[in-house]
Amino acid sequence: MRLKTKIHLFSTFLTFIILNMMNVGIYFLFEQMAFDTEYKQLNADTDDLISALSKMGDQDDAATILRTFIPANGAIRVNETNGNVKLLVQTLIDVNDYQPKFDAGERYSTGTFHGTPVLAISKPVIWVDGKVAEVQTMVLLTDTKKNLDFLRLILFGVTIAGMLLMIASSISLGRTITKPINKLIKTMSQSRLSGKYEKITVPPNGKDEMAQMGIAFNEMMDQLEQNYNKQEQFVSDASHELKTPLTVIESYAKLLSRHGLNNKEIAEESIAAIISETSRMKEMISQMLLLAKSSDNALKSFEEVDIYDLVETTLQSMRRAYNRNFHLKGEGPIYARTDIEQLRQLLFIILDNARKYSEKDIKTTISENAQGIVISVLDYGNGIPKKDLEHVYNRFYRVDEDRNRETGGTGLGLAIAKDIAERLSAELTIDSTVGFGTTIIIFIPKNLILMDF
Repeated sequence: MRLKTKIHLFSTFLTFIILNMMNVGIYFLFEQMAFDTEYKQLNADTDDLISALSKMGDQDDAATILRTFIPANGAIRVNETNGNVKLLVQTLIDVNDYQPKFDAGERYSTGTFHGTPVLAISKPVIWVDGKVAEVQTMVLLTDTKKNLDFLRLILFGVTIAGMLLMIASSISLGRTITKPINKLIKTMSQSRLSGKYEKITVPPNGKDEMAQMGIAFNEMMDQLEQNYNKQEQFVSDASHELKTPLTVIESYAKLLSRHGLNNKEIAEESIAAIISETSRMKEMISQMLLLAKSSDNALKSFEEVDIYDLVETTLQSMRRAYNRNFHLKGEGPIYARTDIEQLRQLLFIILDNARKYSEKDIKTTISENAQGIVISVLDYGNGIPKKDLEHVYNRFYRVDEDRNRETGGTGLGLAIAKDIAERLSAELTIDSTVGFGTTIIIFIPKNLILMDF
């Protein structure tokens, strides 16, 4: 069943139920008010009748007194204690056949006579002979019946008019709700068929849920398009980068096949080149996998970390692994809430990058100020030209192709570092001067130190 049909059926059914409940409530309330009004009037007339009967003498005609107080559409019956009728006056034919039924302890009753409501009241009276008699006053509520019939007609008309208005409004509501949904479905179908990332038109001032849905859809399409373009570029770059070492390996393998078995120098050169390019390929693939993993929304496990101790431990590992001097300047402990493993990985990438492009000592400084924590890594390498600084975070970008090949660089390290820094809500900046060296700064904002993740 279509959404528009569901809206029509649900809104129409709900309106029908609500209108009927209101109509029933109004009808019974009006009926009760009408009966109460008639009861008060008849009860007052009956009290006046009893007062007149109590003053009646032997010479007075009881029937005359009863006719004085008889309702216009009713009757007055006087019964003896044994139930026999002592006296009856009436203004309607056959009303004497109506016998009201009074519940125990009740002095009034309601019923119907020839389809017309009847209200009856029974009260005791002292008759002329000194005995107790029962006076029953009955009235046909003809006007009340007409009013109730007219009220039913009005309520029926209101129900019909309300249902027609509700059907019209539900149709309009269904169109209003399903129009952007149909537009969304049409746009998605066009995107699927054309292979393009189509977007829907959203009102500039739209603030309702439909406009928000359109905005979210357009943002999703933008994100999908960006991810696709990045993936396409990544595959293209990876294919290009892997092509060079594979070509070198193939060339040396062919050279080894032609002359290497008889020439020891060629064999040794070929084997060394193949091992070197294989290692480079292995490193490149490892970093590409790491970069792909870091692009995912990896879960962050934030905890209270001594940043100073983490940096010192990382530097100690680098000293043992590469037998290089990694100096640390600063005082600890300095605490922050962060993901210790991801921050450690970020430090390894930056320190390894500094090691590759500098043969001198590496200097690391850690400090804390009012804004946050600053970790800076300084190497005394050749530095990075200004024209290249804005591109160093791009995947596979190399400042010096020949030097990168010598050091085993793949052009992915800083791209990975940038991704990790963004996930940690940290800032990564580079300050470099050609001929003097490069400083990479990690800044952890102060507001993250006390943030509860």
